[in-house]
Amino acid sequence: MAAGKSSWWNFGGAILLMAALPPLTWYMWVCATAFHGALVAPASKAEVLDLLRRVPAPTFAAVAFYGAWLLLQVVLQIAAPGKVLEGTPLADGSRLKYKMNGWFSFWFTLAALTLLAGLGVISPSLAYDQFGPLLVTANIFAFLFSLFLYWPGRGSIYDYFLGVSLNPRIGPFDLKYFCESRPGLILWVVMDLSLAAKQYQLHGRLSTPMILVVAFQFLYVADYFFHEEAILTTWDIKYERFGWMLCWGDLVWVPFTYCLQALYLVDHTHELTAPAAVAIVALNMLGYFLFRAANIQKHRFRTNPSGLVWGRRPEYIRTEQGALLLTSGWWGVARHLNYLGDLMMGLAWCLPALFEHPLPYFYFVYFLILLVHRERRDHQMCQKKYGKDWEAYCARVRWRIIPGVY
Repeated sequence: MAAGKSSWWNFGGAILLMAALPPLTWYMWVCATAFHGALVAPASKAEVLDLLRRVPAPTFAAVAFYGAWLLLQVVLQIAAPGKVLEGTPLADGSRLKYKMNGWFSFWFTLAALTLLAGLGVISPSLAYDQFGPLLVTANIFAFLFSLFLYWPGRGSIYDYFLGVSLNPRIGPFDLKYFCESRPGLILWVVMDLSLAAKQYQLHGRLSTPMILVVAFQFLYVADYFFHEEAILTTWDIKYERFGWMLCWGDLVWVPFTYCLQALYLVDHTHELTAPAAVAIVALNMLGYFLFRAANIQKHRFRTNPSGLVWGRRPEYIRTEQGALLLTSGWWGVARHLNYLGDLMMGLAWCLPALFEHPLPYFYFVYFLILLVHRERRDHQMCQKKYGKDWEAYCARVRWRIIPGVY
């Protein structure tokens, strides 16, 4: 009976998320562009119909840009120079190979788009001007591509949502690894830059808040590609099957909602006091330091458990299954100190928008809920998997995310 309830819960949850999240992305775009950032709640049938009429159809420009965008990223993934590394061992002991050329692809893409904009081939504000049609186009592609991923092992709707394969590949081309980084993350930066260009076109200047948001998020994505090999030891690559959840999140959610602060700032050209700007920069950089230092320390420990941690031999608990639970360095301060860094950066991305409307703070609220839920989920899974060893680990590393608080 419990299994049946769980199955129905999974089915219902999958349907709800697939039905609700795409309209949510469109709703936030409409609020930011048509209502000056205010959250609108239609109170009549006429107002609902007015909102629905704002859903754009894909345009030729949007389809052409998005198709060319995906093709460019595929070509770069295949042909761009980069070292080849092996991932973590699979269930059968084998290791898949991955080409690490994201750093080159990131800069090549930005250079190519800058050249095209400079030559007048494309408008610098194309992503803003076609935001709605691009959003619809990306949604359609994500749903169809998820169907392609689902078809070989098709089963229930939950399989479509969560995925049927851990590492779907076309030859050596890994679809999950590609979508996790290339099309979505680089497009996020391109969206930010296009939104900044639109602010300059409309108002003749770039505001300090826009500069800060674009710079912060540019640093975040550039850092990701500089440390690209660290993705091979992440939860998504190691354990998550590749279905609609990851596919849609990578291709739609990341590029079209993570740029929400920059979208909001296009027509909000307020300035910050010097102390406020310095404080926001300090918050972002401290968060970046904690995020990167903790993550790279974990990655290095996983790849070389005998390496030094803070100049000393690492301390850890060896579980009965053979896994090593690091209890020194940043991972001795809290079990997920990297999450604290992530949240600090997320807040720093929102604060430049100030407090006229809550819309720019969506990212921070969403990420707070996501990370707390992820920490709880990981805790339950590890407790079930490691038993007494996990209890010993929690006794040694007491705090979950924020030392002294949580």
